[in-house]
Amino acid sequence: MEQFDVYINPSLSSRDAFPYIIDIQNSIISDIATRIVIPLGKTSFFKNEQIKGLTPVIKYENEKLLLLTAQIASIPTKKLKKPVGSLSHFRDEIIASLDFAITGI
Repeated sequence: MEQFDVYINPSLSSRDAFPYIIDIQNSIISDIATRIVIPLGKTSFFKNEQIKGLTPVIKYENEKLLLLTAQIASIPTKKLKKPVGSLSHFRDEIIASLDFAITGI
């Protein structure tokens, strides 16, 4: 499992609004049974509104999605199947949204 890998949301009940989750946990932390993830939400579900700095727009699979940093969570590693992609090229935006959530800057 690599940092910034994208997975299909394993929750069928929320997959329509949040089709993907991003593993943000550094690969150096691999001895625990969970991974830290952030969901990607469809902009239409959020009325195309974003919170500057906290929910950057991420383009993935030709769709604009919101990185829902405030909904950071952990998930059992066994629930994450094969990654469907990577958002490592959005590293700066992802880290900046985490910084904003923690420090406000």
